[in-house]
Amino acid sequence: MSDQLIEHLKFAAELGVAGISKDPAWRTREATLPPAVPASPDAVADSSAAPLVVVSGETLAAIQADIGADCRRCKLHKLGRKQIVFGVGNPEARLMFVGEAPGADEDEQGVPFVGRAGQLLTKIIEAIDLKREDVYIANVIKCRPPQNRNPEPDEVETCEPFLFQQIDAIKPTVIVALGKFGAQTLLRTQDPISRLRGRVFEYRGAKLIPTFHPAYLLRNPPAKREVWEDMKLVRKLLAETA
Repeated sequence: MSDQLIEHLKFAAELGVAGISKDPAWRTREATLPPAVPASPDAVADSSAAPLVVVSGETLAAIQADIGADCRRCKLHKLGRKQIVFGVGNPEARLMFVGEAPGADEDEQGVPFVGRAGQLLTKIIEAIDLKREDVYIANVIKCRPPQNRNPEPDEVETCEPFLFQQIDAIKPTVIVALGKFGAQTLLRTQDPISRLRGRVFEYRGAKLIPTFHPAYLLRNPPAKREVWEDMKLVRKLLAETA
């Protein structure tokens, strides 16, 4: 057995998986691939028309350009942030993860979820037979708050329209809201994450599933079992809409 498979099974066990399914649908990648997009009449007439993925990618690039490399729309630009952390991943992703805000590692590298919590998120993604490059990852706000405090209401109000634009450009099938702040902000609720997780919400044309933040799992490993249940629900929704 390869070391990679051993590590995969060990992490699955940590998440509470009791065994391995022999159902071919669990092992196949087909259920997680983006569905074919019917070509428009114009695209049929013009065989040189660009594929939809380019359109979505260009839309995201336009949103990023609109934000700018040195956004000064809110006070965070004066509070120590180093750079904008826009988002990363497949512009045609069927699965999108939304966190709270960049941390220190993300502020250094300009990429969301690259620290210890990000490494755990990658394992969580791989546990449902996807790769990090298959999904799209972003945050509610694009700049690191000082000392990693929660974003303040005026910062969220200023920045979240860019997240909405990202969601509308990508058109994911499923959105996973990571953690209390991300879930409460997107759903406009004060309900605790323990009450929100395990449920499915309609959100901007997608199914939204709140779950615990990977950083919380690092502090509370037993909660991995609940996250595994949430990710099985994610897998089910993706398979049903393939």
